[in-house]
Amino acid sequence: MTLLLVPVLVSLALGLVAGPLERRLPPATAARLLTASALVTALATGFVLGVAGFVALSQVPFVAALGQWSRTALQQSHIPQVLGAAAGALVLALIGRAVRHAIVAVRHLCAAEATCRRLGPGADGLVVTDDSVPDAYAVQGLSGRIVVSRAMLSGLPADERRVLLAHEASHLRHRHHVYVQLTQLAAAANPALRQVTDAVQVAVERWADEDAAADVGDRPLAARALARASLLRHRSSTAAPGSRPASALAAVTNSVVVRTQALLRPAPRPRRALVLSTTVLVLCAAAAAGLTAHDTEHQFELARHLLHHTS
Repeated sequence: MTLLLVPVLVSLALGLVAGPLERRLPPATAARLLTASALVTALATGFVLGVAGFVALSQVPFVAALGQWSRTALQQSHIPQVLGAAAGALVLALIGRAVRHAIVAVRHLCAAEATCRRLGPGADGLVVTDDSVPDAYAVQGLSGRIVVSRAMLSGLPADERRVLLAHEASHLRHRHHVYVQLTQLAAAANPALRQVTDAVQVAVERWADEDAAADVGDRPLAARALARASLLRHRSSTAAPGSRPASALAAVTNSVVVRTQALLRPAPRPRRALVLSTTVLVLCAAAAAGLTAHDTEHQFELARHLLHHTS
């Protein structure tokens, strides 16, 4: 019973520390660490819940006879049958959520790729539109495009345009949408990880901010470019929601104030202690899943042996 609680508790803890980790770690490290942690924790949680449900199901007379297991041995499990049945029902519902999210994500990717083809090749993947709304975003298709409106380009000085384009290029180069989609999938399978998704969305934007600042070699300039582009976008009275593809990543839509403040400070330093402690926390969930698998296998082997021995 205790082992079943470990991945659940790790999920809750990861949700609590995701925000502080995103703020204190270099953004590339935060995005990678949180994405991997969310996936491992979601899988571990789903596994132990599924095992609990299977143990409960195996105590049904028809199923026990089909599997040639002793019901008496299985009923000595540390997991009450009612609780196991509830865990099984929950994991089935969460699997359904995850499958639906995966289908939607694939549709968004296909739509993004169709948008890329419609926009045409462009120079270095850059497409300039005649849109009167100041906007810039990266379309994360298989080929990828950077889309910038003429209104946005005309509203920024040349050096700030360079920052904006470097930011969007970073999204394409590092496939930031993959991190976002994977954590969203993990959160669909385990709602306790929803805060991790929010943290990763900010982390990938800060990752692109840091890349842009390094490209121009001027952090205050990168901060000004981000702030000015955001003001241009939000001051536009004709800005139409839904004008971007659903999977697009844009510099001016997520935690702009926090990111601008981060650019005005020195680049974050690596913090090995935080990475190590988070890794150990997640490994606890994985270890609990592994021990659950081992104990359950032993339990079913004993149940089969007892049935054959008594018969």
